[in-house]
Amino acid sequence: MPDHANPAINIFLADYADSQQAHDIGWLLNEYAKDPMGGGAALPGEITANLATELGKRPYAFTVLCYVDGEPAGLINCFESFSSFYCKPLVNVHDVAIVKECRGMQLSQKMLGLVEEEALRRGACKLTLEVLSGNRVAQGAYIKYGFEAYKLSPEVGSAQFWQKLL
Repeated sequence: MPDHANPAINIFLADYADSQQAHDIGWLLNEYAKDPMGGGAALPGEITANLATELGKRPYAFTVLCYVDGEPAGLINCFESFSSFYCKPLVNVHDVAIVKECRGMQLSQKMLGLVEEEALRRGACKLTLEVLSGNRVAQGAYIKYGFEAYKLSPEVGSAQFWQKLL
């Protein structure tokens, strides 16, 4: 368990070709998947084993990794997309995961700072993300960082995130 009083925190952009970082990306996402806010079930081994390799094939993907006292503590997987209304790139924050032992250390705020730096480097006009309506802790962290519900006008309401599995 990390020393919450004086932890050594290291946050950086992941190198998908680095075998240890690749392993940790799969492990961290699996820890998130096992949490009720991540679906409550472990990912298949082939996903955790191949995740970093597949992310590395996509030039529009990047991952921010966080280590606390040398141990994997969190990740944010991001994907560059495009805003047609701004005619510029945007960055979607797709996964935010912090291991239970490291929650409450403000790691998401620190990792989002690096996400924002990378988004600006890529010329992005905004960051987007999805959050479960029942995940009040994550919502609080995102609001603290400056996110808000997306809406074009109050009359038509906030955007909703939908999916269709293929």
